[in-house]
Amino acid sequence: EVIIMYVTIEVIAEELGMPQKQVEKYIYEGKIRAVDDGTQLLVNREQFNLYFEQLEQMKQKIADYWSEPLPPDRDIKDED
Repeated sequence: EVIIMYVTIEVIAEELGMPQKQVEKYIYEGKIRAVDDGTQLLVNREQFNLYFEQLEQMKQKIADYWSEPLPPDRDIKDED
């Protein structure tokens, strides 16, 4: 069984269902590391998958945070 570790930007974009320009943007912003083989940029599939797994985890944490109910207000004054 052959495991392909490095794939082109086009392949990654197609697999993820996102525009190729978005993948290139992530690479140029330094969020995704790529290797230039002289003719094209190649992305390590596992490194790219790790980035998106972490992104999804962060999105879930944010969603969890915003779905928590607000604690009761401590500044409620007694009407004595």
